[in-house]
Amino acid sequence: MSDINPLAWLRSSVRRPDTSSTAAAATRQAQLTKPPGSLGLLETLAIRLAGLQKRECPALERVWISVFAADHGIAAEPVSAFPQSVTAQMIDNFARGGAAISVLARQLGAALEIVNLGTVGSPSQTQGVLHQLIAPSTANFAETAAMSHEQLARALQAGYDSATRAHDDGCELFIGGDMGIGNSSSATALACGYGLGAPSALAGPGTGLGARGVAHKVSVLERALALHGPHLDSPLEVLRRLGGFEIAALAGAYIGCAQLGIPVLVDGFISSAAALAACRLNPDTRDWLLFSHRSAEPGHVILLKALDAEPLLDLGMRLGEGSGAAVAVPLLRSACLLHAQMATFAEAGVAGRQA
Repeated sequence: MSDINPLAWLRSSVRRPDTSSTAAAATRQAQLTKPPGSLGLLETLAIRLAGLQKRECPALERVWISVFAADHGIAAEPVSAFPQSVTAQMIDNFARGGAAISVLARQLGAALEIVNLGTVGSPSQTQGVLHQLIAPSTANFAETAAMSHEQLARALQAGYDSATRAHDDGCELFIGGDMGIGNSSSATALACGYGLGAPSALAGPGTGLGARGVAHKVSVLERALALHGPHLDSPLEVLRRLGGFEIAALAGAYIGCAQLGIPVLVDGFISSAAALAACRLNPDTRDWLLFSHRSAEPGHVILLKALDAEPLLDLGMRLGEGSGAAVAVPLLRSACLLHAQMATFAEAGVAGRQA
C-alpha cells in the first residue's frame, strides 16, 4: 500500500488473458471426439479458463474461498428480518464447520478462510477466523457516510491481502463470500448509486422480509440516496458512502485477483454488487470474473445485465456466503476435465467431420 495514497494500487494494471493459450485451447476443442459445439458452454468455459490460467488445459484442483463478515449501521433502521447479532453468531458457525459454505468447502476440498472485519457482537471462535477489525460496524448510511476514507482503504486492502494469500497458496480459482446483516440494503444502495435504477426496482426481501418490510426498506434507501446523491461523483465515493466493509473487501479481492492473475467465480447479489464496484474502480477487472448463479433477489438481474454477465446456474438461491459459487465449481471442473481428458479424433482413431 502506498504511503502517499493508500488506494493507488486500485488503479494498477491487471494481467491480460493469454491469447496464445486461448487459441491453443480452441484448437484442442475442435479436435475432440464430439461434434463442434456439442458441449455448449462447457467448451467456452474451458477455453476462457485456459486463457486466464495461461495453459492449454486449465485445472481447478486448488480452490480458495474467502468469506468476509461485517456488520452494517443501516441495520438500525431496521431493514432485515434477522437481528444484527446473527453476524457474529454466523462467524462462529463458519468456524465450527456448520454453515452451508463450510459444508461445500469440505466437499470441494477447498481452502476456506473467514475474515472478520468488524461486528457489533463478539464471535467466540478465534481458531479458523482471521480478525482484521476495522470498526464494530459501518455507520448508518441513511444518516451519514457508511465509512471514513481510512476505513474504506482498510477494507479494500483486506480484500487484496486475501487475494495475495490465495495466490501464494497456488489458487486456481477464487470465490468471495459475504456475511453481514443489512448487506442486501447496502448492495441495493450501491447499485442505485452506480446508476442502475431506483430502490423500488432493485430492493428485495434479503433475509426474508415480507411485502411491508421490503416497502420500508425501499423508503429507507430512497432517503439515503437523497442524502448522498449530490456527492456520488466517483466510483470510490459511492462505495465509501453506501457500501459495507465486507463488500469493499470483496471488491478489493476481485481487483487483486485480476492483478495477480487469478480467475474469480462471483457468487450472488452481494458479491455482484462488489463486482460492479470493482469494475467501476478498475474496468479491466471484468476479464477475470465468471458468474456462478442468478440470485432470487430481484436486483440481481439488473446487476448481471450491467456487468454483461451470464450466470451458470439458476437455482433460486439467495443465501450468500459464496454458496452459489461453490455449488457451481463442479460444473467448471467438469469443463476442465472434459477438455483435458477427452481423446482427439486422431488419438481415438475416429473419423473426423467431413467438409
